Amino acid sequence: MLFHKDILKIDPAAETKQIVDFMADQVGKRYRRRGIVLGLSGGVDSAVMAAIAVAAVGKENVVGLILPEKESNPISNQYAGQHAESLGIEYREVDITPTVDSVGSYYWRDQYIRNLIPEYHRGCKYNIALPTDLLERNAYNFYVLQVALPDGTVKKKRLNREAFHTLTAFASIKIRSRMIHLYWEAERRDLVVAGTTNRTELILGDFCKYGDGGTDTEALSHLYKDQIYQLAGYLRVSQDIITRTPSPDTFSLPVSDQEFYFRIPFDKLDLLLFAWEHQVPSARTAAVLDLPEEAVHRAFKDFTTKNRTTAHLRAMPATPNGDGGME
Repeated sequence: MLFHKDILKIDPAAETKQIVDFMADQVGKRYRRRGIVLGLSGGVDSAVMAAIAVAAVGKENVVGLILPEKESNPISNQYAGQHAESLGIEYREVDITPTVDSVGSYYWRDQYIRNLIPEYHRGCKYNIALPTDLLERNAYNFYVLQVALPDGTVKKKRLNREAFHTLTAFASIKIRSRMIHLYWEAERRDLVVAGTTNRTELILGDFCKYGDGGTDTEALSHLYKDQIYQLAGYLRVSQDIITRTPSPDTFSLPVSDQEFYFRIPFDKLDLLLFAWEHQVPSARTAAVLDLPEEAVHRAFKDFTTKNRTTAHLRAMPATPNGDGGME
């Protein structure tokens, strides 16, 4: 394969038409529903999907839900609402804080964090993050809890397996709570739930099973994040959304997708992932991207690990007959 820096370039107009046709077919023929509902996060993926939904079924048949909880970044709501208004679609904001709190209480979560970092108290903000310099040095995937205190200092503690699973389980409640509200809207109004997962997230497992991974359609899952940005420019998504740093927006202290999961800057991530998927030799990849070959080896190893350990997220539930389906 001839690997080069422009390998991810697409024809945005042709790609948009293909996805629009796919969504129209899904809504009208496969599901036989009257329209589309999707969550609007204020990020580029949902903004692109909303624009495509309008083109597929008409703005009068698209509903956007903005689904914050008390720790969400307020700018997410603002950007999501502005985008919905620019498209002319029906939308509303639903605070999912009560839904989240009914499953795993914020109070219990706070007590758990306080056991790890005693200085944590109400009013502090937290996130969890990985080292982001995978291309510069060899480092293990150890997550660190970071707590920002009112005086501006940040306390950190490396998480063991049990602590990591506990804190991410709480974050996942937020994501799954959003899907509950989306399906309530979809089923009572005869709508299809459109997903917004891109290929970068899909292959590396950066999504929540039965959360943002539990939808009716995933029309963007064949496109790398870089290609989503190409569509965003073509679809005239606002620059505020396009230039916004991608974030999971599930922690009270902001953290980027690079810090939380990918460990590699987005200007290198998708090209490296494409090379890994298509078995481009590491030496060729390194030469094209102007990286040390050791850095490419580290990236490929990280991709292999992430893809293998998240395989269950992409699979249907296992059954005794072994086909991964349900009879």
